[in-house]
Amino acid sequence: MALNTEDGRKMLQLLTSRYNDWKWRKKLEKTLSLPQSGVGDEVQQALFLYLKQHLKAYKSRRADPDSWIVGGFATMQVVNRIKASPEVVRPDLTTDSVSYIGMDPGEDVTEAWWDDMLVAWFDVPETEPAGETDSAEAAAIDDATAMIAEKPTV
Repeated sequence: MALNTEDGRKMLQLLTSRYNDWKWRKKLEKTLSLPQSGVGDEVQQALFLYLKQHLKAYKSRRADPDSWIVGGFATMQVVNRIKASPEVVRPDLTTDSVSYIGMDPGEDVTEAWWDDMLVAWFDVPETEPAGETDSAEAAAIDDATAMIAEKPTV
């Protein structure tokens, strides 16, 4: 299950507003290393992928692990580019649809919220048909009861 629209919005606000706060840099880098499939909304997923690609620090052509430029002028430039020209992310985006980018998500976005967001990012709901499970359990109980009833007592 991916992030819902509100959590995705807060995550994008967090990425684009607290990049100069040294307390958040490692968490922001960790967030950028996550797969984009964890973001549920298509527009938010495109924004996340744009940030992920444009903040990538290219070190070499070897199999070095990815790293990101979080903080400073480079990050500010990417955020300002999205706000000024949202069509670079997707042609159907307008300045109104990305107006929340760069704004602080609020005091409720804490380290505990970030941990919960990570859980929601990777949360996979169990897909178990309710009707089949109940009838299979009922059949197993009936079979066990029948076997006990048929067993002769000594």
